[in-house]
Amino acid sequence: MPEISEVAQQKAAERSHLRTIISLLPWIWPHGEPGLRARVVAALLLLVAAKAANVMVPIAYARAVDALAPKAGAAAALVAVPVALVVGYGLLRVASSAFAELRNAVFAKVQARAARRIGLAVFAHLHALSMRYHMDRQTGGLSRVIERGTRGITLLLNFMLFNIIPTIIEILLVAMILWAMFDFTFAAVTLVTIGGYITFTLMFTNWRLRFRREMNQTDQDANTKAIDSLLNYETVKYFGNEAHEARRYDESLTRYERAYVRSEISLNMLNAGQATIIAVGLTLVMLLAAQGVVAGQMTTGDFVLVNTYLIQLYMPLNILGFAYREIKQGLTDTEEMFALLGEPQEVADAPDAVPLAAGPGELVFEDVRFGYRPDREILKGVSFRVPPGRTLAIVGPTGAGKSTISRLLFRFYDATSGQIMVDGQPVRTVTQDSLRAAIGVVPQDTVLFNDTIRYNIAYGRPGATDAEVVRAATLAQVHDFVLRLPDGYRTMVGERGLKLSGGEKQRVAIARTILKDPRILILDEATSALDTRTEQEIQAALRQISAERTTLVIAHRLSTVVDADEIIVLQDGRIAERGDHSALIARDGLYAEMWRRQSEAVAMAEAAAAAQAAADLARPRTARLGEDLGATP
Repeated sequence: MPEISEVAQQKAAERSHLRTIISLLPWIWPHGEPGLRARVVAALLLLVAAKAANVMVPIAYARAVDALAPKAGAAAALVAVPVALVVGYGLLRVASSAFAELRNAVFAKVQARAARRIGLAVFAHLHALSMRYHMDRQTGGLSRVIERGTRGITLLLNFMLFNIIPTIIEILLVAMILWAMFDFTFAAVTLVTIGGYITFTLMFTNWRLRFRREMNQTDQDANTKAIDSLLNYETVKYFGNEAHEARRYDESLTRYERAYVRSEISLNMLNAGQATIIAVGLTLVMLLAAQGVVAGQMTTGDFVLVNTYLIQLYMPLNILGFAYREIKQGLTDTEEMFALLGEPQEVADAPDAVPLAAGPGELVFEDVRFGYRPDREILKGVSFRVPPGRTLAIVGPTGAGKSTISRLLFRFYDATSGQIMVDGQPVRTVTQDSLRAAIGVVPQDTVLFNDTIRYNIAYGRPGATDAEVVRAATLAQVHDFVLRLPDGYRTMVGERGLKLSGGEKQRVAIARTILKDPRILILDEATSALDTRTEQEIQAALRQISAERTTLVIAHRLSTVVDADEIIVLQDGRIAERGDHSALIARDGLYAEMWRRQSEAVAMAEAAAAAQAAADLARPRTARLGEDLGATP
């Protein structure tokens, strides 16, 4: 039973490889680009010309040998005839090489364009996939799949189009020439030898591909672990887990090492078997030719002709094994990349989607229900309306669904039921690009690109002028800070903005949102991770940019939402209370209880700080002075 299963898997893999090749063809023969199509035709013609010249080389060589052989009464022609044949032999070799190189030069643009466009299509498609997909996948593994897939396309085109197919054509031509010039036996031995070689190569290579697949998997796993560890550099340091991370990485490398060793040993066995088959076939054909010469049926030149043909085929045959392995690997890698391209979009524009019309920014949720999993509903019939230019705050305990509301509005996910509307248009009926262009988000965890401060601010509207960037930075209260830096706006922020403090990163995030100039603003826990003083400064900047914009504030600290026009309190996916700050305090419900707890926590923190300050003042002046100077009191 396991054997049947393995055969079925192999047939499925072959069907999958065929689909991959078919999927690749439109990229090589692109619609609406006659220039690239002409290059493909020219490359194929040059390929035929190169092989035609190549199969004529041994004939010219053999005839030169025959012409040089001593013959009675041929002394006068002995000098001129071999010179012509030798020159012809040389010209044919030059033509074969020149046509092959010219073919590669002509096809290079087609190959590079196909790899570039497929890579770009996969990259764009990954950005079009839903947040759910990216939360389930690991970035390191994805980058490896794209990298190997792009390389796999190049391997496929190089080896299949310009090695495997031309070699097969050349083998058939040689067999036909040997049959026509001598005997069917020569052609039969040649074809049997090549058939045995190909059969052995395919069977053995298919067997050893398991080691290559294991190498790919372990390599991807090691790369994922390395990237994940380096991205979380600070966390690793906080817990002193460098040795733990090194062990995890080494475990993956150890598995890769074992797979690599098995792969190399099996490769050596394959090469030895191929060499044996070629040697046996070459010996048999040479014996036949030698018998023909002895019997007077073949000339010395014919013996040389047979020998030259087989030696000339030996290198392509030797490359054939390597090319087949590379093609199989290229097919596997390209197949993985095409699988990414075929990944369905969970959130996609409707066929009749239209751009979001200009409007004042009214926001409406009507009986919205949603769950990240079918068995766990997060929002259970949430309804509210935010008039244009007003501010709605959403508060509640952790896990109540606050951030889920912003994700549904931004269409990272689609609601299970109910309706979300912006300026009277359901978000499902408008294009995602136009919807997201109308919404600006300042998140709690601001992640910056590893580029300059200017680039990160201008990311809100690529192409913005320096004056517009400076204005946005000024409104976000980050301009003065930037000017104090040695490189100013050209300062690199480091990976994920690690060179900046939390408050500085938040100000940069606010600046790029100002530059985007959205009609709806979402502040998703934008200050919850900051200290009180920094929070107050950033709140001032946020109030400035939220003026005259429809604003949705998702907050944990209630002190940041007291000025909101309306506050809704979420609990277990439902709106438990709603109203402004004063009304909710007067109601003495869930909001009032949360307010009291946070007020008490703030009061206790302030009391502790005051007590510490008093204790510092109560210590002897000499002791404080000694500590300030780093001396022992």
